[in-house]
Parts: sequence; structure tokens; C-alpha cells
Amino acid sequence: MDGERGGRETAVPRAEAGGREADLATDTFVTHRNLLFTVAYELLGSAADAEDVLQETWLKWTGVDLSAVRERRAYLVRITTRLALTRLRTLARRRESYVGPWLPEPLLTAPDVAEDVELADSVSMAMMLVLETLLPTERAVFVLREVFGMEYDEIAAAVDKSPAAVRQIAHRARAHVAARRPRGEVSAAETQGVLDAFRTAVETGDLQGLCDLIAPDAVLLTDGGGVVRAALEPVVGADRVIAVLARITTLGSLRPARINGGPALIVGTGGETDTVLALRVDEGLVTGLYAVRNPEKLSRIGQEAVISR
Repeated sequence: MDGERGGRETAVPRAEAGGREADLATDTFVTHRNLLFTVAYELLGSAADAEDVLQETWLKWTGVDLSAVRERRAYLVRITTRLALTRLRTLARRRESYVGPWLPEPLLTAPDVAEDVELADSVSMAMMLVLETLLPTERAVFVLREVFGMEYDEIAAAVDKSPAAVRQIAHRARAHVAARRPRGEVSAAETQGVLDAFRTAVETGDLQGLCDLIAPDAVLLTDGGGVVRAALEPVVGADRVIAVLARITTLGSLRPARINGGPALIVGTGGETDTVLALRVDEGLVTGLYAVRNPEKLSRIGQEAVISR
């Protein structure tokens, strides 16, 4: 991924060469910043922690001798991945004592993210929860290979494993994810249609309409982080889900939004965001609901996050 370049030493004066290298380092980092943020977020499930990792990546990047870097994008991804893995292991210990269900920090995303089906799927609430069930190295290998299409030797350098070991880890991670991911592909139009009907039923108090939309075995996860009121265990079954939703959605207005690449609702009260509600749709029915209420995870919801591959 990185190595010495051949050729003669440049004749540019040292001070000027240093300035040019600093500019090149800055330009390269800015060019790939959205990609690096996406990598860090998919590994951590937290925009705040992803931003911290990017700051650390920048500090390390400014100390790199660019003349020794053959592939700058891969090198930056390697730095980001290593830093994110270190932080992920720390976060995993914290999440063991998290109050109630843990959900990823929701991202307000642009409508065009949904056009990249693989990217939108990889950051969806449902998939982010699947990624949480992987070991840290498995998660990094899966994300770098399946989402960003990196070569095995590049991934090996990022996770400090041999290419042969990375292939085995990738195979194991794919099987793990395949057994737990959503049942089938659902078009953005179908999901949007279900969400629109769901919103109408909630706003009009149409309980029968909600019953018709929510699968009998639907599961609702509410993340309050021990700060605000939320169910401390998964809520299972349409009747129980509807009862909890009635309490949440009557708190204020409902506004449609694109969250983590898919359609969702933002519940607002008093001009503030109270809850972000994302849905998982399978075969025309809502099978999963993800209600993020922890205020610490909602502080950035008014700012669109730019993600890319």
C-alpha cells in the first residue's frame, strides 16, 4: 500500500517543498474526508466518535512523509481504520453498561444516498445493528471489503493481519451477516410508501391502519441512554409496539426525513427534536422500529452528514 518512490530528489528549495507537501496533504485529506468519515461511522456507529477519529487521522497524516506513500487514499483509510478499531474496543466496554437498548447515532443524509443501494443498506439502522454483533476486526474487514471494495492486501495492512487471515475473516463475517441481515431487498419506493401510510395512520389515530402495517412479530427498540424515558427491553408484538408508539408520537409533530439513507420520521416538540424513528420494512410490513431518544445522539440531527464510498 505504501513504499518508496524512485527518481531523483526534487530541486525545489526545502521551505517551498515543505509548503507544497503541506498543501498536498491538506488537499488529499479534504478529498477523501467524506469517505473516511463513512468508514469511521460504520465501524463505530457514532458520528461524534467518527469525527474524533478524523481529527486523530489528520494529526497523524500531517506527520507522514508523502514521498513514501504510493496510494494516499488507502493509506488514509488504513490510519482511520486502526484508530477506529482502538476506539471501538473502548466503546464496546462502555456499551456493556449502557442503559437499555443501544442504537447507532442517527445521521441525517441527503436523498441521493438512497440511490447508492449498497451504501444506503450498509448504514441503515438494521445493518448497523448487525455490524454490532461482529468482533471489531471482523467488522472492519467486512466493511472495508463489502462496502468499500478494498483489496485483501490493503485490508491486511489496515488491520495488521496477513492477506490469508483477512480472507478467512471476511468469509466468516459474510456468513455471520448473511444469517442476520434483513430478509430481502426492499425498494426505496416501497419503504417510502409504507412510511407515508404509517405517518398518516399515526397522525389520524387510525389504530386499525397501524395494525395493518405492523407485522405481528414486529420489534421496537427505544434508545434513551438512561437520560430520557424509554423501554429498557425490546418491545415485541404489534399490540405492544403500537401502545409504545402512541406515547412517543403524541409528544409532538412528525416530520419526514432521510435518516441513515432511508425514510424515517423526526418527532419534534417545542422546536426541539425529541425522537428519530426509523423503520425496517419487509414484504410490505413494518418488522423493525428504531426510536433514538438519547439527547446526546440527537445533537447533530439538524446538520446533514455527507457520506460516500
